[in-house]
Amino acid sequence: MTANSRRQRPLWASILRVILPVLVLAVAVCIAWYLSVNRPQATTRPAAKAPVVNVAVLPLLPQTYTVELRSFGTIQPRSQGPLVSQVAGSITQLSPNFVVGGFFEQGEVLVEIDDRDYVAAEQIAQAALTQAKLALVEERARAEQAKRDWQRLGKGKATELVLRKPQLAAAQANVVSARAKLAQAKLDLERTKIRAPYAGRLLTKQADLGQFVGAGASLANIYAVDYVEVRLPLNQQQQALIHLPERYRQQTASVHRPAVTISAQLGRQTFSWQGEIERTEGALDSNSRQLYAIARIDDPYGQQNQDKPPLKIGQFVDANITGQVLTDVFVVPRDAVYQGNQVIVFEEGLLKRKTVDVVWASNDAFIVDGGLNVGEQLVTTPLGNIVSGTRAKLANVAQEQD
Repeated sequence: MTANSRRQRPLWASILRVILPVLVLAVAVCIAWYLSVNRPQATTRPAAKAPVVNVAVLPLLPQTYTVELRSFGTIQPRSQGPLVSQVAGSITQLSPNFVVGGFFEQGEVLVEIDDRDYVAAEQIAQAALTQAKLALVEERARAEQAKRDWQRLGKGKATELVLRKPQLAAAQANVVSARAKLAQAKLDLERTKIRAPYAGRLLTKQADLGQFVGAGASLANIYAVDYVEVRLPLNQQQQALIHLPERYRQQTASVHRPAVTISAQLGRQTFSWQGEIERTEGALDSNSRQLYAIARIDDPYGQQNQDKPPLKIGQFVDANITGQVLTDVFVVPRDAVYQGNQVIVFEEGLLKRKTVDVVWASNDAFIVDGGLNVGEQLVTTPLGNIVSGTRAKLANVAQEQD
């Protein structure tokens, strides 16, 4: 642009170029002044009311509660051991019940051993006894004859040897020995028929027909079935809440036997058997420091248990034991107890936390014997970590107001 073109610019453009910045600045100053004069005023709202919690309550009344102790164990026979042959010989016959799992009754002949040698031994012993008796009779006659002969001679007192007393004593001893040998031969013959010492069941089998066994050989492993036992561990708290059948020396009085229900699960079904605690062991377990109580189930394979699967040795079972009866206690639902020993009560529109004394805990309740009063209203609504002093109202009252 040349100098001539500048001279040709209008006058009003020059004036606008100077006044426009001043005008913008003045407008900004006016706006700032207006905002400072008419600034908004902060208003204070009224404080919000504390929330009111709707709760359900349970009036506390003292009750009588029977403690049910839970334990576990495995089925054990009351008596178990090997069936042993006391004589040697070949097995000639076996009972049909001499099979693994077979039942047998007391005195039943389970195994028979070839008895021909023992029959002969008995006959020999019988003959030896007869000969010994004959010798004794002859010796008595000789002794009587010797005594009469000495009396006819009249030469004073006769010695025992002259009167044949030693010979008579020897003959008598031979008779006693022959009689003992005959008794032993009869006993050996009787032992060729091996009988069951008790009503039981065959657990394992080590001998079969035709097998030669020696004296002392194990033929089978058997156990008694008149009743079975279960060892049930009890901790110190459980021991304090049950009357165990403890025995003392020379005790003749009967002891209390708590009832116990033994249960086992088979598939989706649970079966139970009734029994009782018969005794306790004489020492605490060295590892767990627990006391083992012995539960007894009578006739588990009898007619009354035909609707249940038979119990197996070594089978795992659960046990519910009837413990003491607690009086004047409060039964508190588990959902109403916090941190193991705290509850919430409703008093005059406020919630209050209380620490209680829990004497026992079951699957669905805590048994409390201290820290609560009769008639207090226990809050059963789950509240979590609520603090004492929180305002509340009863759920049924809140519904009426709504």
